[in-house]
Amino acid sequence: MEPVIIVLIILVVLVFIALIKTIQVIPQASAAIVERFGRYTRTLNAGLNIVVPFIDTIRNRIDLREQVVPFPPQPVITQDNLVVNIDTVIYYQVTDARAATYEVASYIQAIEQLTVTTLRNIIGGMDLERTLTSREEINAALRGVLDEATGKWGIRVNRVELKAIEPPTSIQDSMEKQMRADRDKRAAILTAEGTRQAAILTAEGEKQSQILRAEGEAKAAALRAEGEAQAVRTVFEAIHAGDADQKLLSYQYLQMLPKIAEGDANKLWIVPSEIGDALKGLSGAMGNFGNLGGGSGGGGNSGNGDSGTERREKPSID
Repeated sequence: MEPVIIVLIILVVLVFIALIKTIQVIPQASAAIVERFGRYTRTLNAGLNIVVPFIDTIRNRIDLREQVVPFPPQPVITQDNLVVNIDTVIYYQVTDARAATYEVASYIQAIEQLTVTTLRNIIGGMDLERTLTSREEINAALRGVLDEATGKWGIRVNRVELKAIEPPTSIQDSMEKQMRADRDKRAAILTAEGTRQAAILTAEGEKQSQILRAEGEAKAAALRAEGEAQAVRTVFEAIHAGDADQKLLSYQYLQMLPKIAEGDANKLWIVPSEIGDALKGLSGAMGNFGNLGGGSGGGGNSGNGDSGTERREKPSID
């Protein structure tokens, strides 16, 4: 009985192993290559798959998701014979598991070497300054070459990025000095432009201020002249309306004489010839006032108005 039990146990183990090898579960976004006696048979997709145990074998399991592979810095010589170190990052995706398995031995190593050689070809036709400022152009050219070369390997290169472009230390120092000199130059230019603009604005402001001040003074003078003219017109109209005689005018003329003499600069002033007529008129007015005061007591010629005063014709005021 013991040999029979041992045989049964061996059969159960073989059946269990056969079931394990028969049922293959492939995760999502993955694929598996099946070979039968060393020859490619089919590609297993995601899900539950059945294979022939001990005859079919799983050659390779491939991740179909997009992969990111950074490559170490590579020394590249530019057109002006300067060595720069360039770090690259490749974003790729396997689209054909069979081609990725049988068309190339190691597609990661193949992509890295292809990237290095393509970079040397592209950078070799550019000088350092263009290399530092043409990342998008380099990325596009590198991606085009890689995508075309890796298509037959069942790989699609989605993106190529240059992480860093590092020139030699001496070149970096020279570039920093040049950039510092350029910044100082731009700062000096901006300062000069600011000073010039400020001077222009100040001159424009002074010009506008003088123009406005002159216009204000002109308007003020015009308004003063208009006010004086209006005052003269008002006085003239008041004189006409009040029917003033020569006596009143003489009195006003005498009142204005002290004002004419005011001021430290008036060392010499000329008495006009009309001052005599004004005094005569004023003395006549005072005499008439005295006659009026004494005549009421009985000493004057109240009956004859022509004996005590001189009769004058009222001046006409146009």
